Amino acid sequence: MADAKVIPFDEDRPRRRMPRRVRSVPAAGQVAQEPAAQETVAPAPEAAPAERGDGWDRRIAGGLAFLRRRVTGEYEVDDFGYDKELTDQVLMSLMRPLYDKYFRVEVKGIENIPAKGGALIVANHSGTLPLDGLMLQVAVHDHHPAERHLRLLAADLVFMLPVVNELARKAGHTLACAEDAQRLLEAGELVGVMPEGFKGIGKPFGDRYKLQRFGRGGFVSTALRAGTPIVPCSIVGAEEIYPMVGNAKTLARLLGIPYFPITPTFPWLGPLGAVPLPTKWTIQFGEPIPTDGYAAEAAEDPMLMFNLTDQVREQIQHTLYKLLVQRRSVFF
Repeated sequence: MADAKVIPFDEDRPRRRMPRRVRSVPAAGQVAQEPAAQETVAPAPEAAPAERGDGWDRRIAGGLAFLRRRVTGEYEVDDFGYDKELTDQVLMSLMRPLYDKYFRVEVKGIENIPAKGGALIVANHSGTLPLDGLMLQVAVHDHHPAERHLRLLAADLVFMLPVVNELARKAGHTLACAEDAQRLLEAGELVGVMPEGFKGIGKPFGDRYKLQRFGRGGFVSTALRAGTPIVPCSIVGAEEIYPMVGNAKTLARLLGIPYFPITPTFPWLGPLGAVPLPTKWTIQFGEPIPTDGYAAEAAEDPMLMFNLTDQVREQIQHTLYKLLVQRRSVFF
């Protein structure tokens, strides 16, 4: 067999002849000089490695560290069961797509929430299901410069439901009682309350954006005792997520719940009817009402509590009307 001939890939390219290097010989009496060093050109710096994967690496590492702490129990909860790490890394992340993409919440007046110290945020309540409270939590945390956490006061029913009870505690919710609220305020926490309660969240669609009674002013008394400001908050958009056109009261009594909503889609479409409508939300925080200028016995003055309660309610109602006039559409 004939020897194989290796054919280079660039056989068909014209070859350049390299110039011959001629070495000069020094004449007699001359000192041989070293050849001049050839000028070397530094290679171009390599491009920095793409940081595309770095973010994912950090996320994966953080997630694994989070799971390790969960398994080993190396995490902290406060006296109320609030788990800050779980709230920040899991619960907030689950609520954020609903907040950012679905309801497209717009926040105004976030500067009215103090940068530190206790404050009581008082908001209207609506929507058949309490999604407005969850969206309010995300709004405060994600838009406040100090990324403050809102501790919501919830009704007894929340802590009677399996799974919901545990999640509510982990997210920082606590029972709507004056003692718990005062402890949180005196500890410098932001506390959220929706005084309308079930009367607000379960009102008919025809009464939307009409505030119900604010109770007997218990939240004002708590703020006065703690000496913390009251921040009125108005939420527009939640009323239309489940237009409640009826209430099956008999079924509600059998189930032990305040109301059984009937909407244009529920219960007719089954589980699909529980999907909220993608309305456009606006949350506005009003100017804080200071309480630290009152005497200690002011919390026992029923007339003062009535006046402050009415002032907060009127401010929220007025802002609701103003936001409704300004919005272009329920969905845009």
